[in-house]
Amino acid sequence: MIQLLNNAFTIITPNFNMGSYLAETIESVLVNLRPGDEYFIIDGGSTDGSVEIIRSYEHRITGWVSETDRSYADALSKGFVRATNDYQCWINCGDLLLAGALDVARAKLDATGADMIFGDDLYIDENGQVLQVSNGHADDLASMMLYGGWTPLQDACYWRSSLYEKVGGIDPSLRYAADYDLFLRMSLKGNCQYVPTIFSAFRRHGGQTSRAFAKNYQEERMSCRQRELNLQSLKGWRMKLINTYYWWKVRWRVRMQGRKHNMQSLVGESVVKLQCQQSESMEN
Repeated sequence: MIQLLNNAFTIITPNFNMGSYLAETIESVLVNLRPGDEYFIIDGGSTDGSVEIIRSYEHRITGWVSETDRSYADALSKGFVRATNDYQCWINCGDLLLAGALDVARAKLDATGADMIFGDDLYIDENGQVLQVSNGHADDLASMMLYGGWTPLQDACYWRSSLYEKVGGIDPSLRYAADYDLFLRMSLKGNCQYVPTIFSAFRRHGGQTSRAFAKNYQEERMSCRQRELNLQSLKGWRMKLINTYYWWKVRWRVRMQGRKHNMQSLVGESVVKLQCQQSESMEN
């Protein structure tokens, strides 16, 4: 059995032909690493120069592979099977960890005793300019996900490997909504807590699965959600009532978050100037 290292992170970056952003993502992770942390890059057989970029960093990362995969979920599964640490997260190519993010995340996991924490992020454009501060607040993550179809901000989620293993890990057969599926199963099985902290930056670009295949993403997400709804004891009009409540709750918070978030002064800033920082919760 693998001996897990206390308080250390395993970070995974999946990549496929995103070489124009790859070095920036790698650098954002490297400045966050501490002794004992692991960083794996799982490339899907890129042909755009990504492999050469990864090779230039191989002396500073734990490991990497470049081979054909079925999807980003398949790549992540390959990465997490290599993990030997207590804490885990992933950062997609193009997205960024803010400086100090992993230090804050490990401190919050230790202090709260939660199985998973989730927070806020920055929404940035292709040039790294802040477009919006996104608030990930949810008092009851499981209900927001299960009944409202809401998804936490993936790049601002950190969890214990024990929870990942308890739910069976990410499903490598999913092509579009594997993040929703994983966090839904985690929220139903673990103690998941929101922490008012801006951990990361999510970059808008045309290659994002949720944008390029929005219809496929929605259909796969609904399939995963329905699977779990079928297991619930609530049925009939009670189920319809709670589904309607959370449906409206999710849409109201999305509508209001940009107006109520206290950190909108960051809009227009260059992300390279910003660090992981405390924010304030928004009422659901």
